[in-house]
Amino acid sequence: MTLSLLLSFAGVCFLLAILPGPDSFLVLRYSIGGSKPGIAAAMGVAIGGLFWAVLVAVGLAAIVEQSAAAYRVIKILGGLYLLYLGVRAFMARKKSATRGVPAAPVAASMRSAFGAGALSCALNPKVGLFYLAVVPQFLTVVTFAGAMALGVVEVVVAAIVMGAFSFAASRAVELLRRPRVTDWLDRISAGVLAALGAGTVASSV
Repeated sequence: MTLSLLLSFAGVCFLLAILPGPDSFLVLRYSIGGSKPGIAAAMGVAIGGLFWAVLVAVGLAAIVEQSAAAYRVIKILGGLYLLYLGVRAFMARKKSATRGVPAAPVAASMRSAFGAGALSCALNPKVGLFYLAVVPQFLTVVTFAGAMALGVVEVVVAAIVMGAFSFAASRAVELLRRPRVTDWLDRISAGVLAALGAGTVASSV
């Protein structure tokens, strides 16, 4: 495996990482609460890619590609998880409002943010299909070591891109640290996650 091949694969991964999707909105949501939970969620999303790298490396992801039922189940689970995150955020806001306490934007521990990011990526079958479609283009023979090497490259690229996105988002929120601004950002991000989850589930049934 040559350096030029790895750099080419890294370029493809970069294009994938900058495209907006459920993982991006999840990272944005946690970034509203601060740079630490945002970056933790970004690292979780990146590490979650290794789940699909391992599946491709051992050949199990081909089952998802060939089985419409398996793909649908994973897609529904991912949609339900996003819907859960969005609804939970709305319920937390409602609970805070009932108590007369201003809603804090996504107050989350780094562990929970990391776990949410990793689970979101692991339940996104499009990441697995990306590996299935792209990895064979860069490997003459798909081996466990080769697939995992490319998986590590994808994780590093995703970590850099998502980490930079999280840092920029958290800094932007700090510059606009007004209750009304953060309140609306919090509402919008929760709404987008819930809508993405509901849309994913609806399109799968």
